[in-house]
Amino acid sequence: MRPRNSSVENSLRHLLNEWDPIGVADDVQDEYDCMLAPLLQRLRAGVDRTEIGEFLRHELTDHFGLDPLGQGTEAMAARVTAWWTLVGRAVSSTGSP
Repeated sequence: MRPRNSSVENSLRHLLNEWDPIGVADDVQDEYDCMLAPLLQRLRAGVDRTEIGEFLRHELTDHFGLDPLGQGTEAMAARVTAWWTLVGRAVSSTGSP
């Protein structure tokens, strides 16, 4: 089965909406879509959990105006990288971008 790019994005969107650091995902399903392409680009480039955490902290601070402390950025970075370990392997083996 060949995973489509949109299914990868939808899967990552689901993770971000479960995290929901600003508490709006029940009402606004695309609130975190601004992070999809940058996260996928980083993951495809092979960045580690630390760099994903830095990106998430930066987004919370600079884009959403939140204090990242207490938002679980490290746990989310771990979750995203673990997810990519499974999904990315499938994407890489199919040659999908």
